[in-house]
Amino acid sequence: MAQYLVLWEFQVHAEQLAEFERHYGPQGSWATLFRQAPGYVETHLLKDHSQKLRYVTIDRWESVDAYRTFRTRYSRQYEELDRLCEELTTHEASLGEFSD
Repeated sequence: MAQYLVLWEFQVHAEQLAEFERHYGPQGSWATLFRQAPGYVETHLLKDHSQKLRYVTIDRWESVDAYRTFRTRYSRQYEELDRLCEELTTHEASLGEFSD
């Protein structure tokens, strides 16, 4: 079954690395929020070895519909967590949404 992947890139403040990993890792705050929604599969946190402050997240969903439903139903919680985590990074960019 094809799955839906959402990728983000982050540049993290050097003094916030541990806190960033705590929120964005597979057991972090974001994954905890995602797990409340049907269709969430898993989160991967990738650390760039050549740029120590650069990370990529991959959030895997069963389908685009599952992801879109999550974003609609949990929009308030998503925005609150996004605001909380804003100070951890110097840059955040969507790398896109993909099917595998």
